[in-house]
Amino acid sequence: MFVEFTAVPYLWEARTEKWVFIELPGPLSEDIAEIPRPRAGFGAVKVEARVGATVWRTSIFPAGTDGAYVLPIKRAVREAAGIEVGEEVSILLSVLDL
Repeated sequence: MFVEFTAVPYLWEARTEKWVFIELPGPLSEDIAEIPRPRAGFGAVKVEARVGATVWRTSIFPAGTDGAYVLPIKRAVREAAGIEVGEEVSILLSVLDL
């Protein structure tokens, strides 16, 4: 499953560390939730993400009560891809096989 979408990274300040996330669109989150797979911690789903030439593997997980998945963006990725909090970014996402 490959999908491309645009979203705006946001800062989560619930901890002392700086955490940046991108929320996946609702319909995409619903499609991912329906993919059969063994349960993982926190409902995590392994993905490969691409922003421009920067590619990384991570996990997305449902956040909040609406069931939308969020994609964490670590600092090394933000710096390599030029991602800024509050500025729209285009993401290519692939759900990985287990």
